[in-house]
Amino acid sequence: MKHIYLDNAATTPMARPVVDTMNKMMLDVYGNASSTHYFGRKARSVLDDSRHVIAQSVNARKDDEIVFTSGGTESDNTAIIETALARKSVGRHVITTAVEHEAVLKSMEYLETLGYEVTYLPVNEKGRISLDDLKNALREDTILVSIMSGNNEVGSRMPIHEIGQIVAATNAWFHTDAVQAYGLVDIDVQKDKIDLLSTSAHKLNGPKFLGFLYRRDGLNFASLLKGGDQELKRRAGTENIPAIAGFAEAVKIVDNEEKEARQKKYAGFKQQLISGLQKNKIEVEVNGELASDNLQHVLNLWFKGCSREVLLTNLDLNGIAASAGSACTAGSLEPSHVLMAMYGEDSPRIVESLRFSFGYQNTTTDIEYLIDVLTSIINKLKRSETDGIR
Repeated sequence: MKHIYLDNAATTPMARPVVDTMNKMMLDVYGNASSTHYFGRKARSVLDDSRHVIAQSVNARKDDEIVFTSGGTESDNTAIIETALARKSVGRHVITTAVEHEAVLKSMEYLETLGYEVTYLPVNEKGRISLDDLKNALREDTILVSIMSGNNEVGSRMPIHEIGQIVAATNAWFHTDAVQAYGLVDIDVQKDKIDLLSTSAHKLNGPKFLGFLYRRDGLNFASLLKGGDQELKRRAGTENIPAIAGFAEAVKIVDNEEKEARQKKYAGFKQQLISGLQKNKIEVEVNGELASDNLQHVLNLWFKGCSREVLLTNLDLNGIAASAGSACTAGSLEPSHVLMAMYGEDSPRIVESLRFSFGYQNTTTDIEYLIDVLTSIINKLKRSETDGIR
């Protein structure tokens, strides 16, 4: 059977150069980067070089503004919870959006149990917040604004540059969850006035269980993990040198030209898929919009009258991997909080939508196969409904 992977927003396959780099490091660089002997210094050199590559990728002023973590969840948790705890004497009000990843939303829920007040900004049907809503929500006691760069379910981009300018004029710090956007769009923490930024390596063909938190120089708060003095006392735990070197390799691969080329390629896949389905008279509608500045690798479609579970099962039986939303909640069969925020709790889109997310390994032939399979599945479902009525 032919197998096609179209769930790259959940995770991506590691690029071959990343695997090769990690294999070499596992064999040759096994010292602890905190040790002062030759083997430790060798590991430290790899760590420092990798940190430099990644710092440059977001235009950080200093390499040590990059703190390596176990991934996006830890980076989000640290940025949100530790900022709130460190700044509680300044205020106890935090702002986020209704469509954030669970790593952010559950951090906010935890803060609420500690007595913090959280404002959840609504979004429109395009999945974007209103800047006026943000301005109106800001208060003197607002200590943190956490708004994602790009949405993992519908691909909508938030106006990060404008948000950064607004927050910079206040007493609050600005954090963005860039897990889905990093490596696919340009990010400049200076230009966008970002104080804290979270990423995860496995979203851009790097290793799992690794990410980084950009933490602007001068922001002081405790490490979420308690232990040793690694990462300049900002994150306890021995650094995973092979994975960090692999992360840096993945970042090198996705330079500015490659980012643009991939976005263009994925935008082509979107048009190909939608046009093909419409040509085959399949009732389908985009959740969100096909904006040129959105994350082009994510496409969320409403298949009118078709159960998402039935579609996913049949796609899987035909060798196609897709999803109904975030991989972190898909197993629970809970309705998408993103689609609910965009369209309301009673919208049929919530239970009739699928997410397709593209990767560098996908081809136009893959999309043609998807179109044929989806057409066959949906026409079969429609015939079954008609026969049932008869």
